[in-house]
Formats: sequence, structure tokens, C-alpha cells
Amino acid sequence: MKNKFVLLAAALLISVSSFAQKDELKTLKKLYSKDAPSAKDVIEYKANVVKLTPLATEEGDKVYANFYKAMLPVVEIKSLGTTATQEQMSKFVTPAAVDTFTKGANEMLEYEKRTGKKVYTDNIKQTITFFKPSLLNYAIDLGSQKKFAEAANVFYNTYLLDKNDQEKLYYAASYAVNAQDFDLALKYYEELKALNFSGEKTNYYAKSKANDAENYFDSKSNRDAAVKIGTHTAPRDENEPSKRGEIYKNIALILVQKGRIEEAKKAIQDARQANPDDTSLILSEADLYLKTNDMESYKNAINQVLEKDPNNVDLIFNLGVISSNNKDLKNAEKYYNQALSINPNYANAYYNLSAIRIDESQVLLDQMNKLGTSAADNKKYDVLKKQREEVLKGAITNLEKTISLDDKNVEAKKVLINVYNALEMTDKAKALKATMKE
Repeated sequence: MKNKFVLLAAALLISVSSFAQKDELKTLKKLYSKDAPSAKDVIEYKANVVKLTPLATEEGDKVYANFYKAMLPVVEIKSLGTTATQEQMSKFVTPAAVDTFTKGANEMLEYEKRTGKKVYTDNIKQTITFFKPSLLNYAIDLGSQKKFAEAANVFYNTYLLDKNDQEKLYYAASYAVNAQDFDLALKYYEELKALNFSGEKTNYYAKSKANDAENYFDSKSNRDAAVKIGTHTAPRDENEPSKRGEIYKNIALILVQKGRIEEAKKAIQDARQANPDDTSLILSEADLYLKTNDMESYKNAINQVLEKDPNNVDLIFNLGVISSNNKDLKNAEKYYNQALSINPNYANAYYNLSAIRIDESQVLLDQMNKLGTSAADNKKYDVLKKQREEVLKGAITNLEKTISLDDKNVEAKKVLINVYNALEMTDKAKALKATMKE
């Protein structure tokens, strides 16, 4: 009789728990469905989430419990009303909250798809569409604050919420690199590789008549419509090149850093087989060979690039960048000059040539600073000083040409001001500085 009583008591406890659990679920469903919950509703919502979490034992109940917990920031933001500012909403958004939101939303979508009971599927998709721009702004803001790990996490979660938007995975990988979390970056890059992501696209721009600023449009039709109704002028298309080369190069570089050289080479070679017409991958392969001091393979890769398109000024310029990054300044200068022989108005080539001259001037300055005060050292100092001045004059020529071709290159102007000052050309420095304040 005693055993029967114990079993009956246990059954009653389970029954009471189940009823309580159903009450929490009903309350949360009711509060969540409100378009404008009050502050009191938010408090009640939080309390029921806390109550429900330990009570949910069945799979479905756990899914709903996690979902309502994940949607707490959504309820809090809705309680602010339609006039809420971005700043007011941002206090409810943290990397941890985004993480919880993503897991809860995706878990519910998967569960409803599997069970065939679509209670919240449409609502979740609408919520993702509505909040996605805010999540992107939040991720960018984290990056601008140099919170690279957090930015990578938010971008990755944004990708998980919409796996068609693979570009967000690319940004997650980039920020993981900035955070120096190379294992995570490698994971993301490998995923991009498996997706065969290229990121190649056309960007659409037009100038606003209101402030003469150039605006970006997410589609050609939207841009053209703005031009047609007269709010914008000067439509411009900008082709964004394939990012495959960068992705595979970064995979290779991370593998090289880990001492996995052969894996790095194989990664690039596999990429080239999958994308034989992507010349950026040949550039990445050349860069890898240069970094691992495999000069013969480097030369072969370079020749392949030039054979494919000997007059492609961008490719030749990139060969200069690769050489420059690897301190091969002689070849870097050769490629920049070759680019200019094809296109004399290639501003970036002039700018990079000026950087080579400035590096040379620094070497000479270091030599000058190491000299003593003897008569012989003073004589040598004067010779080096004259050499340095001639080198810096060469930098001035290239910088002035850069600015004449690209007046918006602020960095080139800053460098030129410094060079002017180094040569005591103060009048020119002041005049250029004055134009930057206008």
C-alpha cells in the first residue's frame, strides 16, 4: 500500500509540473504575440521563461522554452514602441544575445520543419528579415571598436540565420583573422571553400541630389528607379572581383603558419583545379611560393599569370604588391612600372612607387643616424643626406602624380605633406594641408 502511495504521489507531482509547464507556455505565447508589450508584460515574460526552463523535459517543450528565451530581446525591443531609436534598441543586443537568438530561432525552424507543425516558422523568417540590417550595423560597429572576435561572432550568426547570404561568412572569417583566432578563421574559410564562394558581384551607385554624396543601392533596378524619379544622378557600376584567391591564400597562409606547408600548397592547387580561369588563385599560389622561398615555383606561377593576360594592368599591379609585401622591392618596382607602361594613369602604381622610395629613404636615414662625429663620418653623412634628398624628391614626383589622378586619396596627401616637411618645403606642405581643410 505504501509503494502504491509513493507511485501515486510521484504521478501527481508529474501531473502538476506538466500543468504548470503548459501554463507558462500559454502565457509566453500570449505575451510574445503582442505587437506592443508593456513594461509589465516584459517582466512577466522574463519570469515565465525562468519558470519554464527547468520544467521543460520533452523535446518539443525544450525547443519552445529555448525559443522564448531566445526571443526575449525581440520582446524588449517591441516594448519600446515604434518610435524607438537605434540607441535605445542597442542596449538589448549583445553578442551573447545574438548567439542565443540564432540558436533558438534555428532550432525552432528545424523542429517545425521536421514535425510539420509550422507555428512560428513564418514569424521567425519575418523577424530575421526585420532585424538583419540592425545585426549587420551592430557587427560593423563592433569591428570599428576593434572588438574583432565579437564582430566575427555576430557576422557568423547572421550567416547562420540566412545561409544564402554567404558574404557574411566571408566577413566572419576576415574578422576572425583580425582577432588572431586563426583556428576559427580556418574553419570559416574552409566552409567558404566547400561552398565555392566567390563574392564576385556588381555594386550599384548614384549621387544624391540632396547632398551630392554617392549612395550604394542593393540592386540595379532600385538605383535606376532613383535616377528615373530624379533624386539621384550619375549612375555608376563597380565590379567587385572574385574573392576566391584571397580565401584560398588565407587558408594557405594559416596552414603555413601552423607548419603545414604541403597542405597549404595542396589547398591552392586544388583551388586552381576547381577554378582554372581564376587568375587570382595563380597570384595566391605565387605569393605562397614566395613566402616559402620556393623561387622556381614562384617564377613558373608568375609566367602563367602573364601568359594568360600579358596586358592586364590589375594583374601586373598585383604582382608588384606581392613582391613588395615580400620585400622584393626590385621586382615590385619593375611590375609597377610595367603597369604604368600599359596605363600611364594608374594612380595606385604611382602611390606604391612612392612607398618604395620612402622605404629607401628610411634605410639611408638609419645609416645616417648610426654615424659618429668624426670628419670622415661627417663627410659620409653629407653624401647620404644628399642621396636621401634625391630619393625623397622621387617620392614627391610619384605622390604628386597620384594626387593629380586621384584627388580623394587622403593618405597620399598626408604622406606628401610629411615628405615636404622632411625636405623643409614648408610652403608646399602648408598649401596642401590647407586644401584638405576645405
